[in-house]
Amino acid sequence: MTNRDHKLSLSRQANLLGISRGSLYYEPRPVSDDDLKLMRRIDELHMEYPFAGGRMMKGLLRQEGFTAGRLHVATCMKRMGIQALYRRPNTSKPAPGHKVYPYLLRKLAVTRPNQVWAMDITYIPMARGFVYLVAVLDWFSRKVLAWRLSTTLETGPCIKALQDAMRRHGKPEIMNTDQGSQFTSIDFIKTLKDAEIQISMDGKGAWRDNVFVERLWRTIKYEEVYLRAYDSVSAARERLRRYLMFTTAGDPIHRWTGRRPIRHISTRRHQSRWRHNRAENPLKKRLPTV
Repeated sequence: MTNRDHKLSLSRQANLLGISRGSLYYEPRPVSDDDLKLMRRIDELHMEYPFAGGRMMKGLLRQEGFTAGRLHVATCMKRMGIQALYRRPNTSKPAPGHKVYPYLLRKLAVTRPNQVWAMDITYIPMARGFVYLVAVLDWFSRKVLAWRLSTTLETGPCIKALQDAMRRHGKPEIMNTDQGSQFTSIDFIKTLKDAEIQISMDGKGAWRDNVFVERLWRTIKYEEVYLRAYDSVSAARERLRRYLMFTTAGDPIHRWTGRRPIRHISTRRHQSRWRHNRAENPLKKRLPTV
């Protein structure tokens, strides 16, 4: 931390801290209204085309009248914390102290609550600005155990959401996340190890490894976020709290119909159940495809 009133010059302080002197005078510019509009549309398109990188995203935006270039689109995607989902060659190395753990859920039968939890973070647009939503999900019940809103992509809110979930529901046997810096950080890994929780991480860009969280994001955004224009962080927090309480509190039974929502049922399990019922009763009407 620098001090302009210190007897050491700013140049000397910057040198001792190992940072550029110019960074001491840098003041971040607020995100413009045009960029906020662009980022909101990028988020919507990312839900429809998760495989679209900066070049393809630029083309999709050009079709709708946006004039942003590829580099600007890529910068916005980086700021939002999203990237194209496709297989890449393993050319990147984890940062020092950021170990990447193997994926433990392949061919694992999840048969009970607290066996596997999943965690992820996503971008939430507002009328002016944006926030990030982090959530902890139980793989068996598809229940959101805890969540937090944050204005940055830092580790702190992730740790607090995890601690909230463990305080209310106990601890899982396995925690699965992606390879984001929040989840590979020393503090987050230490929290899991201190609780004696096994650590599982998705493959790089392999969204199917955490498919239930991806489904959750899609549901939240199409049923709540894209229908609103939150004017403050507190308004976003209250609306999301009401929505998550309505849809996932306790056993996810729909408040109006009394029936379990289809989105909380595995697609494969739902289809096999339909085929079995269809074989027993050929006259039964076909259920809608999930």
